[in-house]
Amino acid sequence: MIVFPNAKINIGLNIIEKRPDGYHNIESFFYPTGWTDVLEIVPANKFSFQCNFRGIAPAIQMDNGSNLCEKAYNLLHERYQIPPVSIHLLKSIPIGAGLGGGSADAAFTLTALNELFELGLNTETLCDLAGKLGSDCPFFIENRPVICSGTGNQFEELELSLQDKWLVMVNPGIAISTIQAYSGVKPHIPSDSLQKLLLEPISKWKETIFNDFEKSLFPQYPALERIKSDLYQAGAAYASMSGSGSTLYGIFEMEPEIKNNFLPFSVWKGKLS
Repeated sequence: MIVFPNAKINIGLNIIEKRPDGYHNIESFFYPTGWTDVLEIVPANKFSFQCNFRGIAPAIQMDNGSNLCEKAYNLLHERYQIPPVSIHLLKSIPIGAGLGGGSADAAFTLTALNELFELGLNTETLCDLAGKLGSDCPFFIENRPVICSGTGNQFEELELSLQDKWLVMVNPGIAISTIQAYSGVKPHIPSDSLQKLLLEPISKWKETIFNDFEKSLFPQYPALERIKSDLYQAGAAYASMSGSGSTLYGIFEMEPEIKNNFLPFSVWKGKLS
C-alpha cells in the first residue's frame, strides 16, 4: 500500500500563554497542502523501517523506535496485535520546517494500517490514537482546514476555502528547533480572534494576521525575512512563516512566475484544494 502524507501550513500563529506544564496554548489555522512524502507499507515476516532523507543521506536504516511511523506501528501492534510490516518512507517535505511532515507521516501510517489490516477503526478512535503520537497528528486524520487551539490539539472547523488559489512554499534549509523558537516569544492575548480576522478578505491579512515566531526568528535569520519580502514582490496576496520552522509561504490569486527566484532553496508550487 502506498499513501502520500501531506504538509500543512499555519495561517496565523498566536502564542496565547505558557501553561503550568511548560507547554504553550496557541491559536492557529491549519490548512492542508499538496507537498507530500511517499509512504509504502507492505506485510513482512519481520518489522522494518527505512527512510531516505532528502538532502542528507540515502537509505538510512532506523530501527530503534524513534521515528513517528514506527511509533504509530507499535501503538497499533500493542493494542490490536497487527502482524509485522515493512515501512519505506521517502521524504520530500523538509524536516523540522513547520509543515507538520513528521506528524503527517505518523497519521498516515495509522490510517494505512487500519485499512491494510481491516481494523475498522473510526475517525474518532484514529484521532485519539494520533493524539498519543503528537499534538497536531490528529489534524492529518481528517486533513481539512481547522482552527487549532490548546497545545495544538483542539480543532474547530471554519468555513474558509482557499480552493484554486496558488501556494508557493520556500524552505531555505535552516534548522530551527521548537525549543529555540519558543524561547524567543512573549505570550499575549490578541485583541481580535484569529477566526474573525480570517473571515476578512485575504488582501487585509497582511496587516492583521501574524506568526508570533517571526518577531524573534527574523532578526536571528535575516534570510527568512528576505524570503517573505520576495514572496510579496512576486505578487503574493499574503505571506508568512509556517509553524515554528523555517518555511515561508505565499498565497497567490493567480499562478506566480517565480522561475529561479528562490535558488538554491527547496520550493513547492501548486494549487490549494
